[in-house]
Formats: sequence, C-alpha cells, structure tokens
Amino acid sequence: MAKYLAQIIVMGVQVVGRAFARALQQEYAASQAAARARGAAGQQSAAASSITGMSLQEAQQILNVSTLTPEEIQKNYDHLFKVNDKSVGGSFYLQSKVVRAKERLDEELNIQTQQEKQKNPET
Repeated sequence: MAKYLAQIIVMGVQVVGRAFARALQQEYAASQAAARARGAAGQQSAAASSITGMSLQEAQQILNVSTLTPEEIQKNYDHLFKVNDKSVGGSFYLQSKVVRAKERLDEELNIQTQQEKQKNPET
C-alpha cells in the first residue's frame, strides 16, 4: 500500500514539475516577444525618463492627463502653471514640477510621432 502511495506522489510531483517548467518557458517567451515589440520606443521612453528625472506615469499624474493629447496637456499645463505662480502665492517648487512634467510628456509625444513615422514612411 505504501509503495503505491509513494508512486502516486512521485508521479504527481513529476506532472506538476513539467507543467511548471512549461509555464516558465511560455512566460519567458512572452516577455521576450513583448521586449522585441516594445523595441526602440521603449528604450527611448526609458531614456527620456532618466534624462528628465520623471517617469511618464508621474508626469501624467502631475498634469492630470490620462491620454497623451497635446491640447489636453497644454490646457492643464497652463492652468497649473498660473495657479502655482509665485506672484499669486503659489509654490515655485510645484511650478517647476509642472514644467518638468510637461517636458516629459512632450518628449513622449515626440517619441510616439517618430514611431508612427517609422511605421508609415509614405506619409
């Protein structure tokens, strides 16, 4: 009886081990495919984050934008820049964060337009 129980446990461990190994292989392949798809645009975005010292998500939170449209970015930037003007009792630090956030989002828009031009060279 113990012999059969041991065999069942060993077989179960082997099945689970193979399934786990297969899942790891699939996850690795998926992450490699995503990295290739992200390609140069992802590298440029990471470089822009390191240059400006601000991530894309942080910049979007500061300017309160969910989609990267130049009109929305400019509108929110103008409002926040005026509100945080030192002459009206605002904070120079916050105003500078608003400026850096706009710079970061503008850089991301430039990266996206370059990527679109590479995909559609005829336009």
